[in-house]
Amino acid sequence: MTTSPATLPTSPDFSSHFAPTRGYLSACTGGLPTHETLRASQEFNDAWGRGALDARAIGDTAERVRGLYATLAGVAASRVALGSQVSQLVSIVATGVPAGGEVLCAAGDFASLSHPFEQLASRGVTVRYAPVASLATAVTESTSLVAFSLVQSATGEVADYEAIASAAAAVGARTCVDLTQSLGWLPVGAAHFDYTVCHAYKWLCSPRGTAFLTVREGLDETLTPLAAGWCSADDVWSSCYAGHTPLAAGAGRFDLSPLWPLVPGTAAALELFVSLDSAAVHDHAVGLANAARAVLGMEPGNSAIVTWPDPDGADLAAMQQAGLVASGRAGNARVSFHLWNTPEDVELLAGALGR
Repeated sequence: MTTSPATLPTSPDFSSHFAPTRGYLSACTGGLPTHETLRASQEFNDAWGRGALDARAIGDTAERVRGLYATLAGVAASRVALGSQVSQLVSIVATGVPAGGEVLCAAGDFASLSHPFEQLASRGVTVRYAPVASLATAVTESTSLVAFSLVQSATGEVADYEAIASAAAAVGARTCVDLTQSLGWLPVGAAHFDYTVCHAYKWLCSPRGTAFLTVREGLDETLTPLAAGWCSADDVWSSCYAGHTPLAAGAGRFDLSPLWPLVPGTAAALELFVSLDSAAVHDHAVGLANAARAVLGMEPGNSAIVTWPDPDGADLAAMQQAGLVASGRAGNARVSFHLWNTPEDVELLAGALGR
């Protein structure tokens, strides 16, 4: 049975920021670009094509990106490093795990978060896994670091981050949290944790290839800037050549050189998110997700990601046959709801699945 339009949630019309689309239920795989992101990206390409790129101006825009992300994450700009991939940034965090230490990870978490820690075996570091719902109780005196995604990619489960952070602090362990599947719809930032990572191409609707690391004040010296280069200084233009390569005073020491074509579009996307009411965005996304759960005969939840068992892929195939964009992960069908989605998308889902 389908859900009638009268029972579907109403919320601000965020979809006007995007090109018209129907049935795109896959923000958890990749976000859609805003009108302004597309325009900024095209302007970059046009300038590139006519030989009019200004490297210093791009650097200034990259600094604006840092500041915008800091605002979204609820930390100072000096606590934010710019990178390109989550795994690269997690590898920096891994340098701070003591020899012989233990990293506690969430079972089934995304590999970019856990895999770098598994490469520390030569230093006697062990990686232990526990269900995300049990992470807080799984922390022991031997735990050096707890690493988990705030929202799980495969299931959409939202971690009890306050309990986990409290349990870690009680034994002197640090926390490394991946915000890739949360920041942009779930208004929980980086200030609760020692380290966070986030790739902006999903829920922050940025071009793929811009990622962020945050480091709590006082922890910079505990990490090694593995990929230090000319952009790892506060004044990059005086640090281009060997012989004068100081590290930035803050988390900028962990910067990679920004991917120039992505910077303007990322700035445009983050400017939109900074301008929005984060509570309204959350209620919009979770409201539509709960309408979808009702269609599927599920109880309401607290996540913008909806998953259900689909071991043979029949439901995913049915959605794709109906023209919906969805995904399958770990034996589940997976849909998600974000700014561009409307109640019509819930109705399309219901029709595709014959519910």
